[in-house]
Amino acid sequence: MQTTPRVLVAGGGLAGLVAARHLVAGGADVALLERRERVGGRVRTLERDGYRFDRGFQVLFTAYPAVKRELDLEALELRRFAPGATIAGPDGRSVLADPLREPGTIAKTLSNSFLSAGDALRVARLWWELRQTDPNELFAGEDGRIDAFLRDRGFSDAFIEGFVAPFYGGITLDRSLSTSRHVFEYTFRTLAAGETAVPAAGMGAIPAQLAARVREAGGTIRTGVGVESVAANGGDSSRERPDTDGSVTVETDEGTVAADAVVVATDPPTARNLTGVESIPTDARGCVTQYYALPDDIDLETGRRLLLNATDRGPNHVVPHSAVAPEYAPDGMALLSATYLGVPDESDDALADRTRAALESWYPDREFDALEAVHTERVPFAQFEQPPGFRDRLPDARDPAGPVYLAGDYTQWSSIQGAMESGRDAAKAVIDDLSR
Repeated sequence: MQTTPRVLVAGGGLAGLVAARHLVAGGADVALLERRERVGGRVRTLERDGYRFDRGFQVLFTAYPAVKRELDLEALELRRFAPGATIAGPDGRSVLADPLREPGTIAKTLSNSFLSAGDALRVARLWWELRQTDPNELFAGEDGRIDAFLRDRGFSDAFIEGFVAPFYGGITLDRSLSTSRHVFEYTFRTLAAGETAVPAAGMGAIPAQLAARVREAGGTIRTGVGVESVAANGGDSSRERPDTDGSVTVETDEGTVAADAVVVATDPPTARNLTGVESIPTDARGCVTQYYALPDDIDLETGRRLLLNATDRGPNHVVPHSAVAPEYAPDGMALLSATYLGVPDESDDALADRTRAALESWYPDREFDALEAVHTERVPFAQFEQPPGFRDRLPDARDPAGPVYLAGDYTQWSSIQGAMESGRDAAKAVIDDLSR
């Protein structure tokens, strides 16, 4: 590029922030506009009364390639979950852990009624196979549902329904396991290769770090500015070098802005409205995560593990946040959350009653009268649906007309990895095209 092109990024989620940083590194003059008062998109943290509430249950998989590339993990002061989970149901609670990382859990894990000796061998074999596979190859080849894939490999119904359904219900928001097996394979490999964690300051520390890097590189971030329309001057999709007087006109709620290129990094429905790209997925999976305060002397005896519901009654899972990250709660208090899949229309009080009833059934020797609902996050669009073969229908970064580009996990797959990877891909496409 002989002159410095002006590139506008619409949207300050993970994809937009990563795109902005790579665009600045590629020599562009970059301005990112975010309609909210802070960046982060779906990855946000609310701080109130000494508690930290992430926007729904979210975790960071440290082995994601894009995470290792884009973030300074040490600076995030990660607090790590223990591998595995505690499974709760009508017959009590049992631990299913990773004996390779926690040898002391071998006896408990092998005595778990949800895991047969054959299942344990199949898990080890799958773990080995996927660790030997290049992650870039995991979305290629034959696809199918997660449950069918596991049954074809010989896993028992008890293991699939008692452990995989609630565990992957938390990852894919699809307890029916009808999601693409490729998503399962990629995330299973990631879990085997790394850790599950949250920053001490909450998941909002991730976009905050990305935003700081954009500013340090010389990019501009403006919050509280919404993008209302994007129009490529001439409306064609050729990749000729844009005119220096601005090849895209962007209408914001503060006025009109001209740019040489625009990266649309908003949520999927907004991106479809702004670009007219019909292949942007808008069929959503949602969830409701409710947070609870509890005196910290009430021990759920799950340590830093998730508490999975082996039945389809009550919450899908319960998370002991302050046991993992003490910074999430004030002294003397514990912070838990319960996640319900879909978007149940029950009131906050009704959901709290359901969670209390579930905990009392799992811990019959304890009372949970002190459980207090302190925050509820209803997220109607937490992920886009990912049935078998979904990747064949996703848009490309270059699909909009003219020098307009897409960045969002909906160009890859629904995950932090997908969002960050899409941001880098969109920036590369812009730089390549402007350099011609």
